[in-house]
Amino acid sequence: MDLRNLTYLLEVAKLQNFTKAAEALHMTQPTLSKLVRSMEEELGVTLFDRSGKQVKLTDAGSAAIQQIHHILQAVNDLYITLDDVSQLKTGTLTIGLPPVISSVFFPRVIAPFQKLYPRLQFEMVEEGAKNVEQRVLNGSIDLGVVISPDEEAGFGTMPFIRQQLALVLHRSHPLAQHPPVKLADLSREPFLMFAKGFGVRHHVLEACHQAGFHPLIAHESSQWDLLVEMVAAELGVALLPEAICSKVVNPDVRVLPMTNPAIPWNLVVIWNKERYVSYAMREFLRFVEQTSGLAGGEPVC
Repeated sequence: MDLRNLTYLLEVAKLQNFTKAAEALHMTQPTLSKLVRSMEEELGVTLFDRSGKQVKLTDAGSAAIQQIHHILQAVNDLYITLDDVSQLKTGTLTIGLPPVISSVFFPRVIAPFQKLYPRLQFEMVEEGAKNVEQRVLNGSIDLGVVISPDEEAGFGTMPFIRQQLALVLHRSHPLAQHPPVKLADLSREPFLMFAKGFGVRHHVLEACHQAGFHPLIAHESSQWDLLVEMVAAELGVALLPEAICSKVVNPDVRVLPMTNPAIPWNLVVIWNKERYVSYAMREFLRFVEQTSGLAGGEPVC
């Protein structure tokens, strides 16, 4: 049934006259009468009592008119809702962020984006990078921010930050006096590492193996600030992203650059390229691209 025809029924019910209703609808009276009769046949009921001078609703007609009001209001609400979604007046984005990344990504991207679109809701899920990747693939979260994932895993990707890991060690450590430090110089040092499942840990272990040694892991944590406090307590050394190192204020630790090799820390935003990309996701990705400032491979920080 054509929604437009439902408005014709409302007009006849309101004016209680086919001729006046036809004039209001800019059509001929026979055409309107034929359309109404056709709808009555389709519904299998008589909607209007035509026996008097005025057209009156039958009991079936009264019930139908009430439902028609609901139907047309629902359709109008549908258009309003879709317009709100397309104009980013409403919606929800679920983003997976490893804890070490959330302290960088939230203030740089999510907070300023929400100022532009305050009615968009964000749900942030803090998990290790591997869990974030898996949840993006299975659709339980919309987007993730991780260290560069496997390009063959079905992800769409957008670069966000290109940095390196830096060495965090106690200020009294002999290596603190001789920057920069080579990775091989740390072969006998106790390492303070992120817990299993964190991308930073994977990259550190891989770099150490390439440098010819397996690091001695003294302690593990999912919190970067706790790792820094462990360094301050002289429990070992840590390799942390430059963006995190910029937050270190403990006077008992030093942050030094690493060389031979430098360990990259390249963050990307990922999404499932096989799934629908919503209006909110598209605008958010556009905002990330503008915010990242990455052009021609230059680092953000």
